[in-house]
Amino acid sequence: MLTIHHLYADMMNLYGDRGNVISIRKRCEWRGIPVDVVDVGLGERVRPTGCDLFLFGGGQDREQALLADDLSGSKGADLRAIVDDGGVILGVCGGYQLMGHHYETPEGEKLPGVGIFDLHTEPRKPDEARLIGNVLVDVPAPEAREERRIVGFENHGGRTYLGDCKPLGRVVSGFGNNGGDATEGARRLNAYGTYLHGSLLPKNPWLTDQLILSALRRADDTIELEPLEDSVERSAFASMAGRLSGK
Repeated sequence: MLTIHHLYADMMNLYGDRGNVISIRKRCEWRGIPVDVVDVGLGERVRPTGCDLFLFGGGQDREQALLADDLSGSKGADLRAIVDDGGVILGVCGGYQLMGHHYETPEGEKLPGVGIFDLHTEPRKPDEARLIGNVLVDVPAPEAREERRIVGFENHGGRTYLGDCKPLGRVVSGFGNNGGDATEGARRLNAYGTYLHGSLLPKNPWLTDQLILSALRRADDTIELEPLEDSVERSAFASMAGRLSGK
């Protein structure tokens, strides 16, 4: 059984990030893979089962301040240990920012992050606009030995800067981490961070399956996923990707 741990589900669900949970669950159910969804709230420990996928959605500054305090103790340490052990985590927008070292609010307060990624986030300057719009990103997919693409929607004021950390991908169209260096998101082992809402995973079924497979192989490294009939999803993706790439 795959267990989806939805971190702060009642607080970090900006732009329908709960759709990522639904996408993973449905693509598992269509293959006959049992799924359990566990909401993990403030003050609650994460309790891995051995076959897990952790999801961390987006929120506003107020929610992030509450979460930063909650993550500063054992929960943050548990999540770091899970990543170091090859566990699968996806953080989106505010969740992604809190996976770095710190997130600085527009008021100048530095909220400590979990430190999964070597990155930090700064507030936008007074003369800078929010980074808003549809995004197309080239993503290395070493599991498939090729480069793939993802689409999504971003809306963030913060600018994220990577240290000794690989980006999730390179921006083809849109802004990404900071609107300046063409990076989008971050990846380390099986931990993924991104600014892309949409929800992200329903728009990018190959990435959904990659997360599922990585989680399942924690329990059985020989497992393969049965292909699904994704013609509708592929058509929708091709339409948006073509529009954003000008093709």
